[in-house]
Amino acid sequence: MLLKNKTLGSALIIAGTSIGAGMLAMPLTSAGIGFGFTAALLFGLWLLLAYSGLLFVEVYQTAQRKDDGVATLAEKYFGMPGRVISTVSLFVLLYALSAAYMTGGGSLLANVLPADLFGSNDNTLKISILAFTVLLGAFVVIGTSGVDGITRLLFSGKIIIFILVLAMMLPRISLENLMEKPLDYALILSAAPIFFTSFGFHVIMASVNSYLGGSVEKFRRAILIGTAIPLAAYLVWQLATHGVLSQSEFVRILQADPTLNGLVNATREITGSHFMGEVVRVFSSLALITSFLGVMLGVFEGLGDLFKRYHLPNNRVVLTIAAFLPPLVFALFYPEGFITALSYAGLLCAFYCLILPIGLAWRTRIANPTLPYRVAGGNFALVFALLIGVVIMVIPFLIQWGYLPAVAG
Repeated sequence: MLLKNKTLGSALIIAGTSIGAGMLAMPLTSAGIGFGFTAALLFGLWLLLAYSGLLFVEVYQTAQRKDDGVATLAEKYFGMPGRVISTVSLFVLLYALSAAYMTGGGSLLANVLPADLFGSNDNTLKISILAFTVLLGAFVVIGTSGVDGITRLLFSGKIIIFILVLAMMLPRISLENLMEKPLDYALILSAAPIFFTSFGFHVIMASVNSYLGGSVEKFRRAILIGTAIPLAAYLVWQLATHGVLSQSEFVRILQADPTLNGLVNATREITGSHFMGEVVRVFSSLALITSFLGVMLGVFEGLGDLFKRYHLPNNRVVLTIAAFLPPLVFALFYPEGFITALSYAGLLCAFYCLILPIGLAWRTRIANPTLPYRVAGGNFALVFALLIGVVIMVIPFLIQWGYLPAVAG
């Protein structure tokens, strides 16, 4: 019976979309914050993004078709500029995530190769990024069938390895480590955009609404359950990493290697277990690969639909260049930019997943004041959430300009 429950199925789709390689960045970005404030940040962002998801439920009551995309709704309430802005922001968000996964995957691959294999560490890292992109990109170019086959296998492996990681780490938790306070309270703000991307399920709103037949109650329940699952997973993951890795040692290692290898090396050095370090590496690799395949497939097929709509060339060669070149250029110029790319992805996620639904809900309430379902909080909640969204969008620039500290990772 549970297997046929569409609400539960939709909740799992939302959870699966949210949980990706962003959770790998959490220990890196929260190393200097401490578990208590990290948990509070996660809970606050969960409330915020569950709220913005529910705003889509409210807006979709006015959709002409159950499967209308977000861009269609944006055009309905803001005209063609709304469609253009929502479409561009979505693609740039996906490009930023792709660049983060390329740099992260390249760094993990480079670490298992001899450092001077291609003359220098920098060359080895860049060639590893290129190899990671080309090898996995081939499955994306093949199409959904190619991605589906490899993702099923890797996702199952990822779940098994994640359970193994927790089973190994949770018994080693130290209460003293969990009680650590932030090295700088401003780091909490700096980490917010990166954490923000870990609840970004809003790109699938049209699919979920259509699957549930436009049922407001089922849609609402799916969002609440589907966002609570990743929240629980993130809290346990943070409990394990913060509880095992002492703050001072973790930050010291990350300052020397601010990549996913830093997480692997910190696990190995602090626990004294080479095996545990390698298990974390395998989990990190599987999480990166599955996330990369999903995001790049979305970019590839999204560009295909966009090019068809405007009668542009849309053969495989053109789509491959358009999908892979922009994030690959970033990754090659900033080969250690995993956290930087995720930070800017958080900026775009704040617009697409928070500010855009707030704008749509505002216009919906003006045009349709008697809708059956309205999210609690009224216009005050809309304004409050909008202000938080603007702050999150500004944070990466404040870090770049030196007004906020860069996160440890």
